[in-house]
Amino acid sequence: MSELLELQRRVAAAIMHPLTGNETMPRKRRDGLSNTAEADALIKPNDRLSSFERLEIYNRQYWFRLYSSFEEDFSGLKAILGQKKFDRLMRDYLTERPSQSFSLRNLGSQLEAWLTEHPEYLDAENREQQRDLAMDMVRLEWAHIEAFDSAQLPLLDPDDLASIDENSQLRLQPYLRLVELRYPVEDLLIELRSESGSSDASSNNASISRKSRHVRRVAMLRPEQIYLAVHRHENSVYYKRLGREDYTLLQSLLAGAPIGTAIDAALADSAIAEDDQGEFLQRAFASWAALGWFIQ
Repeated sequence: MSELLELQRRVAAAIMHPLTGNETMPRKRRDGLSNTAEADALIKPNDRLSSFERLEIYNRQYWFRLYSSFEEDFSGLKAILGQKKFDRLMRDYLTERPSQSFSLRNLGSQLEAWLTEHPEYLDAENREQQRDLAMDMVRLEWAHIEAFDSAQLPLLDPDDLASIDENSQLRLQPYLRLVELRYPVEDLLIELRSESGSSDASSNNASISRKSRHVRRVAMLRPEQIYLAVHRHENSVYYKRLGREDYTLLQSLLAGAPIGTAIDAALADSAIAEDDQGEFLQRAFASWAALGWFIQ
């Protein structure tokens, strides 16, 4: 290993080590290594700052950038949990599941799985509704991220679409995400973002009070089965509610099932009368083609 690579790895390890509860760089790491000694070995002091203090600047800024990005990505979850519980969740999650990517967009990729393993972070005086509401929001906010910046591929030619049969496979845009929800969190997220702006910068008392009212109102609703398509059009993300049949059909197509198999799965035990099923399928495929979901 070259001296430069070794130096880079040591500096990165110091910078990426989690902060203390007071948001300072710890003097000693979890593996017992001394950050003070590492700083002295890696960085020269100046007339104003010690080696440790100079290294701490980078350590703190690294983590503050992670916190800022994560908070922006999951502003809906923050509104549901409240700032204090959200901060605890964020710090512990990012400590246990540290960034493994050059892109900050992937910070929340393991959040749903992590919360499934650690439901205590969603505990709200044993109110199951709020836990379900929070998990729905996590799924939606991550789907929103994926829909926003996943690839968009060339559309299927109309002539090719007209020639498909039951044995054909239809490919869908990589940005399309399907989400099954128990509460109308898409409406809640739209309300929260429209009030605070995309950066979620508003933090005055009136704004916090309105957010709390929105969350309580949605949490008090009777749970319902909601099927949602999260998709993109002209660099904006949209939420489209689906019927069970639409959702199952799209799920099957995304899994690579032939059209005939996907249709059979969608219409099994369907409430749509047999005489109306042809019209349903024609309308569904025409709508999705118009949205640009079918690709070459």
